[in-house]
Order: sequence, then structure tokens, then C-alpha cells
Amino acid sequence: MSLLERLNNDMKQAMKNKEKDRLTTIRMIKASLQNEAIKVGNQELSEEEELTVLSREVKQRKDSLQEFEKAGREDLVEKIQTELKHVEVYMPQQLSEEEVAAIVKDAIAETGAASKADMGRVMAVIMPKVKGKADGSLVNKLVQQHLS
Repeated sequence: MSLLERLNNDMKQAMKNKEKDRLTTIRMIKASLQNEAIKVGNQELSEEEELTVLSREVKQRKDSLQEFEKAGREDLVEKIQTELKHVEVYMPQQLSEEEVAAIVKDAIAETGAASKADMGRVMAVIMPKVKGKADGSLVNKLVQQHLS
């Protein structure tokens, strides 16, 4: 079942169950996917493109969550946390920190990186492997730790 079909089924279920927050979030995800399809000029997005859109949605919500927490806006924090929970349902299983660390070590060995100056090369090898499965800031932090 494609992501769009899954979203449509979940949207129908959310309507039947009168889950307003979930329905709104699903509609936002669908709109983002449709906008991306228009942008790239395809009728259907590949799995990788869908994953890119979902990752962007998660990142936007995490960034918003941080800002709202700093500002002390608890009402908006709860709303964003709920949205984030609904979006993460469609993301692939996240890698643990240990799994990401192993990928980082392999990438460093593969590229022969020795210092922080080689960080760009290492990140270029790692990111396609962990796309949608690990947070970019975690990957960045682990690469910096292993290169220092």
C-alpha cells in the first residue's frame, strides 16, 4: 500500500472517529506530498521523495516545538507534540544511537577521514543511508565526536 493510499484510509478513519487533530495533520501531510509532486512534475512520488517530504514535516515540527518551548507557549507545545506524533506514524523505524554510531564508524573508515575538515565527505556517505531513519543533528554530533 502506497503512502498516499494509507493516508487516504487513515483520513477516512479519522473522519469516522471524529479525530479532528489527526485529520488535520493527515491533510497537511497529503498537501505537502501533493505540492512536492507538482514541484517535481510527477504524478506519483517515489518512496525516497515521500520520505524526504515526511522528514521535512518532522523537522519543521521539531523546530517549532523548540521555539514554542523557549517562548513558554504550552498551548502550542501540546498541539505540535500531537502533530509530531501523528506524522511519525508514517516514518520508517528509527535507528538507535548505537546503530547510527556503527554507520558513522563505517563511513569514516570508508572515506579515510581523519579530521573535522573531512566531515562533509563523511556526511555525504552517511546521510543517504540513514535518510528518514535518524535525525540529522544526531548524525552530525556523532560524526564530530568520532572525528575529534
